[in-house]
Amino acid sequence: MMPRMQITEAFGNELERLKSIHKRNIRILRQQPWQEISGAFGDLGTLLPIIIALSRTSTGRLYDNQGCISVSSTLVFSGLANILTGAFFGIPLPVQPMKAIAAVAIAQNFNHGQMASAGLLVAGVIGFLSITGLLQWFTRRVPIPIVKGIQLGTGLSLMISGGPLVLFDNWAAYAKAIMLLFTLVFLLYCQTHPRIPYVLIILVLHLIVLMLLLSFGGASWGVLHFTFWKPHAMLPSPEDFRIGALNAGLGQIPLTLLNSIVAVTSLSADLIPDMRAPSSTSIGLSVAAINLVGCWFGAMPVCHGSGGLAAQYRFGARSGSSVIFLGLIKLVIGLFAVEYALELFDTFPKLQLGILLFIAGLELAKVGESLNTDGARDFWEYDSSQPDDCEGKRLRDVSTEEKKRRWSVMVVTVGALLAAKNDGIGFLAGLLIHGAYVFDDWQQSRRTEREGRIRLENNISVDHAEAQGEP
Repeated sequence: MMPRMQITEAFGNELERLKSIHKRNIRILRQQPWQEISGAFGDLGTLLPIIIALSRTSTGRLYDNQGCISVSSTLVFSGLANILTGAFFGIPLPVQPMKAIAAVAIAQNFNHGQMASAGLLVAGVIGFLSITGLLQWFTRRVPIPIVKGIQLGTGLSLMISGGPLVLFDNWAAYAKAIMLLFTLVFLLYCQTHPRIPYVLIILVLHLIVLMLLLSFGGASWGVLHFTFWKPHAMLPSPEDFRIGALNAGLGQIPLTLLNSIVAVTSLSADLIPDMRAPSSTSIGLSVAAINLVGCWFGAMPVCHGSGGLAAQYRFGARSGSSVIFLGLIKLVIGLFAVEYALELFDTFPKLQLGILLFIAGLELAKVGESLNTDGARDFWEYDSSQPDDCEGKRLRDVSTEEKKRRWSVMVVTVGALLAAKNDGIGFLAGLLIHGAYVFDDWQQSRRTEREGRIRLENNISVDHAEAQGEP
């Protein structure tokens, strides 16, 4: 009887939480509708280039089911994921490509089965770690300087990767210069007027220009037509699973653990303090569920990334309503208009995507500044002397030496991450220097304890000698 009561109570609590999230989503959408819509498109700088690369065939054209992925299935399942995560978590949690898998798939020209196998392996491992509680255990024990280092390193990586998109855009030089100048001036203006929906305005303007250029440039709009999504399930062969899982899936696992789960839970607490940060277990289960369903239908493996969260926050998103709106757009395009979307994707200016990537990386990198400030979560500790109605925390004393060590750990993490272009290498490097500092502290404490014990033994010997009347 008791378990049934507990289940009923837990269900009631969860229902109340979802109602509260829904009310907050609606309230913020009414307060700042254009900012929420603008923020919804803040992660396009990551999403579009990877979708374009994965759907491009040997002929250079973009097709729905002839590249590494099914674009329509990707839009449908990632759209559904956007809607569900926005309603469940209540924050602008992104649904973005698994970058390590995408990089290998592009380099090795994966087929659908190999692509699906890589995503299924990552989903299975993350799901297992989430269900067993190992993911929560891992998240709690990762030092904050390493988390900040991964966030800072990822932000710098995004800023660096935005450069080639700007420099090697296929637009004419004069058009590129005019577009870049206009974008930068408008962006600087928006810095002092944060209520202006920067991304939304830029996106609409570019879509209008692109449609005019395509129409007057002889684009074959007549051969394009609306088609209803026809899902095709697949079963990867053993050989496809071996290639996809070993060549791409294994390398993605540490990246997903660190940047898509550990860094996301920390970043959401920093950026949106009025919302309870999602647990690492719930984020892990979300990643697992999305891919365990979508990958069977050719959808691109996806996850939740700290860079995408920073990008959507930077361009105005503050609630789950932004990603719900984005999910609805993806869903409609994936179900009915994927051919039109591919035509527009193929001609979208890389310069604009590069600028979005740069700005998103800057927003993520800025999180590192709170490493040694009062905003650092591990600088606060529970204080049992405070009354129950208080938060029960106080700021602990932090020495200058500890702050220097924390800074060193973060910088080493960033340097190794950027040098190896791998979050896992950065994590191991930061963990190594953090462990060296911990070992040094342990040696110091042992030495102090031993010296104290020797002094105590000497004092006891002196007291004993005096008691015996010895000189």
